[in-house]
Amino acid sequence: MLIPHLHFCGNCEAAIALYEKAFNTKAESIVYNRDYAPDEDSDDNTIAHAVMNIHGQKVFLNDRFGNKDKSLHCAVHLIVMFTSVEELLACYAFFKEESTIIDPFAKLPYSELAGNFVDSFGVQWGFMTE
Repeated sequence: MLIPHLHFCGNCEAAIALYEKAFNTKAESIVYNRDYAPDEDSDDNTIAHAVMNIHGQKVFLNDRFGNKDKSLHCAVHLIVMFTSVEELLACYAFFKEESTIIDPFAKLPYSELAGNFVDSFGVQWGFMTE
């Protein structure tokens, strides 16, 4: 099994909230860094490990590393395959305002609609229809 692991530079909680809305899902589990030292009085709200399911794929998330400058030149590109243009556009509506378009959405020979963008957290996404 191959599991994508996304890193968020301290804003993982906000990313989870957006992804839950956009992909109509819920985080299966969230472990905060403060949970590693329950005896200490810690207010560390960063996430050590979270799990969610995005379009049938298990994804890990945390607050370590990340694409701090939101570069368009990412080594990993997550593709989400939608069953309809309407479904794709409804999901993208959650990302549109704060994303950076790499390839504008257009009809392609292999997809009714496809496009690529970097979200407000620096994660590069490709949305397309089957």
